[in-house]
Amino acid sequence: MSPVVSEILRSGLFFFFPLLMASSSGNSMSNSGSEEDLHNQRKRKRMESNRESARRSRMRKQKHLDELMAQVTQLVKDNNQILTTINFTTQHYINMEAENSVLRAQMMELSQRLESLNEILRYLNSGTNSNNSNDGFETSEGFETTSDESFTTIISNHNNNPFVIMNQPIMASSDMMMFQY
Repeated sequence: MSPVVSEILRSGLFFFFPLLMASSSGNSMSNSGSEEDLHNQRKRKRMESNRESARRSRMRKQKHLDELMAQVTQLVKDNNQILTTINFTTQHYINMEAENSVLRAQMMELSQRLESLNEILRYLNSGTNSNNSNDGFETSEGFETTSDESFTTIISNHNNNPFVIMNQPIMASSDMMMFQY
């Protein structure tokens, strides 16, 4: 094959090829060889093009896979952070619930004490307002009363008085009120 034809084939200018073949003075044997060379050249170009296309496709797939792996890593990290936050919040909630239980128990105790003290005051006030010689206290209950006695003296002199119990502190700790979920 002539160097001009080879150059044309290499450069990819195939539309000039029939003109060159018509002007060439070679026999039919050289024409069939040229056609075979042309066919081989096209086949090689197709193979190279396919290889390049496959390489680009593999690169795109690899890039997509890398992006997905990075996304998975980020999502795992986010999930771990969310779980840590949930655990912290749950523990904080449990602690607050325990403190609230203690405060509710203390509130109930103080409400009962207040009600008892109000009852005592009502009783004392009703005794003060009446003109009885014992200031409203019955001697059958064991109260020794005089007009000069104060409420604390009455309480301290009688151990069997039910109101003495209200002066005793009730101890409660947050450990006693811990709930298990």
